[in-house]
Amino acid sequence: MASGWGLRAGTWTSSQASWNASFGGPGSGSGPLSGPWYSTHKIQLFGVLLAVASNFLISVSLNIQKCAHLRLLCQAEAKPYYRSKLWWCGIALLGLAEVGTFTAYALAPVALVAPLGCVSVIGSAFISVFFLKKTMRTADILGGTLTITGIYLLVTFAPNVPQELTARQVQNYLVSWPFLVYSILEILIFCILLYFYKRKAVKHIMVLLMMVALLASLTVIAVKAVSSMIALSVKGKMQLTYSVFYIMCVLMATSCVFQIKFLNQAMHLYEATAVVPINFVFFTTSAIISGVIFYQEFQGAALLSVFMFLFGCLLSFLGVIIIARNKKEEHLQIPFIDCGHIPGQKLAGKIQPDSHCSCYGTLNKEDDLVKRQS
Repeated sequence: MASGWGLRAGTWTSSQASWNASFGGPGSGSGPLSGPWYSTHKIQLFGVLLAVASNFLISVSLNIQKCAHLRLLCQAEAKPYYRSKLWWCGIALLGLAEVGTFTAYALAPVALVAPLGCVSVIGSAFISVFFLKKTMRTADILGGTLTITGIYLLVTFAPNVPQELTARQVQNYLVSWPFLVYSILEILIFCILLYFYKRKAVKHIMVLLMMVALLASLTVIAVKAVSSMIALSVKGKMQLTYSVFYIMCVLMATSCVFQIKFLNQAMHLYEATAVVPINFVFFTTSAIISGVIFYQEFQGAALLSVFMFLFGCLLSFLGVIIIARNKKEEHLQIPFIDCGHIPGQKLAGKIQPDSHCSCYGTLNKEDDLVKRQS
């Protein structure tokens, strides 16, 4: 009887220990933030937190810059934006945030850092309520909820791969056949899009943002390689003497410049409410694909983990689209006279009121007369 009780007690103790080891029970030291789980995920977790904080800081900096521009427009004297201390504060925060994002790529997978850019979108939606006195919409709350849920799934089911990349590993990745096939396909697609853009003057938003996304896939590959090699060099494992480091630096700078060019073109031709969600979806998709092909980030991952990760991406996409949908651009309201509605006048410009005079200004009849004579 005693031996039976002893056997049962031993069985119960081992079962309890197994439960604690799996779910972080008392005395296990292996809960979500301790023990083996934390030791294997702490670097990636720090990269995630850094990426989230950096993207949130980007939204703060952009709202500060916009607030500075609006304040300058309200002043009687015209003053350049670069003389505003508030604007420079926003620029400094933006620079700090970009450094944080750059570092995050060295600590976490590309497939995880890239989708976390949605934090800046939901951050802007909520921060603008305080900085720019905008109204909180139901769509903002719904979109924010979906995006946060998506972020949780992304972090939970992200691939857990070693993030220390040596120059030798980057060289091997560059000549691997999956990346070579991917590069050839990407170059062909980009050349076709560029042909329609240059020769046929096709400036559709999809064409522009697809070119941005193709360039962005190269950017994130280069950013992760450069940041990882710098991180290893700081730790004492010098990687900056390899030529591949400088090749990646050139690739990063070049792809960034052309990416910004096409993105600015899209922002010039289309509303930001259309550009932001489409660009986020395209950029995130291209970054995940490049991370999977170049860095093999989902190699050996369970099918359920891949499905839940992609589901988290989908929720993030939907959240960003809902936040940006039907969001009108707000312009500063300044009183003016629309000369286009005055009978007998061809001039259709807008005359701003003169702050130093009681009148609202006059039509430039001499210019109008010259136009009629010509």
